[in-house]
Amino acid sequence: MSHSRGLLRLLPRSTIVASRPFSTTAPAFVKAGDSIPDVDLVEASPGNKVNLAKELQGKGLVIGVPAAFSPACSASHIPGYLNSASLKEAGKVFVVSVNDAFVMKAWGATLDPQNKSGIRFLGDPDAKFTEALDLSFESASIFGNNRSKRYALKVEDGKVKEAYVEPDNTGVDVSSADKVLK
Repeated sequence: MSHSRGLLRLLPRSTIVASRPFSTTAPAFVKAGDSIPDVDLVEASPGNKVNLAKELQGKGLVIGVPAAFSPACSASHIPGYLNSASLKEAGKVFVVSVNDAFVMKAWGATLDPQNKSGIRFLGDPDAKFTEALDLSFESASIFGNNRSKRYALKVEDGKVKEAYVEPDNTGVDVSSADKVLK
């Protein structure tokens, strides 16, 4: 008999906690038909509030990323949208990250210096927007705090029409411009 089993015999039955079986419950994150959260984000400076529930009363796209200036976000995910001929048909386009307004402004200026795309880069510094969508994930060991899963939301009249959420949180597959702007 192993040493740990012998120790369990010494504990009163009430202190032994049964292990939980693996859960196969589907994630509860944002889905088609959900309203865009009525939460203020920031653009260029902390005092410049932007509310996507109000901004997206027509057709639009919200692209969520784990971190500004991170390799996949800067090298492939957002450039895929910037370089897509189909971007102009998407309506108003916003990139959102759990970053401050200054970081998002600098990142936007790096990726699209002349702002030819019309994409707006918004910070979600306290992750309230991300959490309202149920799209945050534990990433403190990588990014220093919890961040957003990588996603894209097609929006019409303030409601999610289609949600493209990366199953591994950070990959660039289902939320890529090629798949979202088809």
